[in-house]
Amino acid sequence: MNRRMGTRLLWAVLAGSAADLAGLGLIAAAAWLITRAAEQPPLAALSVAIVATRAFATGKGVFRYAERLTGHDVALRAQAGTRERLYEALVPPQRPRHGGADLLSRMVDDTEAVQDLLVRCLLPAAAAAMAGLAAVVVGLAILPSAALVLVAGLLVAGVALPAGTAAAARRWSARIAPARAALAGRVADLVHGSADLAAYGADDEALAKALAADESLAALERRQARVHAAALAGGTLVQGLTVAGVVLLAQGAGASSVGTAVLALTSLVAFEPVLPLAAAGERMAGITAALRRLRDVRSASPATTEPAAPAPRPEAPLTIEIDDLVVRHATSDLPEVPPDAAHGGRPAPDGAGRPAPEEAGEPAPGRAHRPALDERAAPERAGRPALDGVSLRLTPGKRVAIVGPSGAGKSTLLAALMRLVEPESGRITVNGVGLGDLAGDDVRALMTGLTQDPYIFRATLRDNLRLAGPDADDEALRRAVRDARLDGWVERTGWDAELGEDGRTVSGGQLQRLALARALLYDPPVLLLDEPAEALDEETADRLMADLLDVTRDRTTLLVTHRLKGLESVDEIVVLEEGRVVQRGRHDELVSVPGYYRDLWESEVLTRR
Repeated sequence: MNRRMGTRLLWAVLAGSAADLAGLGLIAAAAWLITRAAEQPPLAALSVAIVATRAFATGKGVFRYAERLTGHDVALRAQAGTRERLYEALVPPQRPRHGGADLLSRMVDDTEAVQDLLVRCLLPAAAAAMAGLAAVVVGLAILPSAALVLVAGLLVAGVALPAGTAAAARRWSARIAPARAALAGRVADLVHGSADLAAYGADDEALAKALAADESLAALERRQARVHAAALAGGTLVQGLTVAGVVLLAQGAGASSVGTAVLALTSLVAFEPVLPLAAAGERMAGITAALRRLRDVRSASPATTEPAAPAPRPEAPLTIEIDDLVVRHATSDLPEVPPDAAHGGRPAPDGAGRPAPEEAGEPAPGRAHRPALDERAAPERAGRPALDGVSLRLTPGKRVAIVGPSGAGKSTLLAALMRLVEPESGRITVNGVGLGDLAGDDVRALMTGLTQDPYIFRATLRDNLRLAGPDADDEALRRAVRDARLDGWVERTGWDAELGEDGRTVSGGQLQRLALARALLYDPPVLLLDEPAEALDEETADRLMADLLDVTRDRTTLLVTHRLKGLESVDEIVVLEEGRVVQRGRHDELVSVPGYYRDLWESEVLTRR
């Protein structure tokens, strides 16, 4: 927390303390005024109490407003700063330790813990301490023995009870945030993967798992609610017993009716800022767990190491040299992937998880959630290289296709080129400059494109395209859309058509072409395309591949694909198996010799008959 935030927090503490002190003074002055007025003294004897009551009443409202204004201001600023730091921690490529739903839970729910820590814990604790101290001073001035009882009650309600609730809540509060993240993941799978789940007959099982996750979370929250209710009841009981004890001591000591009334009401009101501390202690257990989860994300080691003094970004045209590259993924980096994530080196069944082609009139909603066919997802690859001695030369204007079964290392090769993974050995150079000597952002500015799972935001078509070119004019947008063969659809829907979150309102072909248009609009010197026709029906995939190969003519392109139709036009085809290059050459050369490529080609030709 910087100095400016510290100053704002101090003002919030002072304003909250002043509000509680004003409330305490209001009750004490009012109690004295009412009981003294019952004795019918001269009006002049009550004038100071009358003025004080009015002043305290007005001050309480003013100070409470100031406390809410400054306290929430500093809390929201702290929350925004925490989210910003979390974003910054996620910007460098990290080892895959958290799923998307888990990260969303940390970004939304856990960052709110910072706000709760300030508004619901620190500020109330400081104000309660000031108000309690003032009440004890009043008690000491009237009856010291009663002040001791008040001190005991305040310590029980403000220290012992919050410590007890915190200890009780700590037993399961650390499980609530992960349980909430697990439920979010199950719900995301149900919503985004409904088409795929239905296609494979796994919707009932997925729903049962989501309901089980919901019940688990509800059980934890019920336990937390019982702790909360017990804390409230315990605090109220301590408050009543303390006030009763103070009154009995005052009467036993022969205190006046005025003194007894002031002592009783002051003691009663002194608990008002103290009682919420029990709930704050309970909440602190959850806040501690949330902050620990945020630290876990921020402390994650990056997948790649940035150079201390990055070399200048090379200028296009670029020549990419990959020499004897070895990449190995640690076992701990391997994410869990459902058994149906891979399809034996082939795209998903025709139409599975995707609506009809985009030319079929109205786009069918419901983009399916599909797990990425990342080579790290294959458990059998753990411990051995994902890429083993791969060499490749990509000259300006050359188009190379990478072919191979799932788990062969295709996506890992693209990740290494974009500096998303660190090679174990070997070398990648760009115009003679080592890739490790360049800043990661510079590398991804030179080599990027269409990834496995392009994301469409809930925004207009124009805004989704401008993610790749914020300053692009309308002519550049139209050219990118035309090159991606999406102009007909754009003419029908309009540039300001609202697209659903994650592309749920567009068809599979439209989504892939929109992502391709975004990649073409960005226009990197080296265009990387990872499975652009994956999970599309055969007819749509063929059209997309044909258009893609047309628009990438004379453009330096590295294409990862399972589909072989149209690869006659690329300059070189590289076949990967188990991380090694087993074949390379042009299409006509590879189909003429035995091997994986010819087997896959014959299988594809047979399937089309």
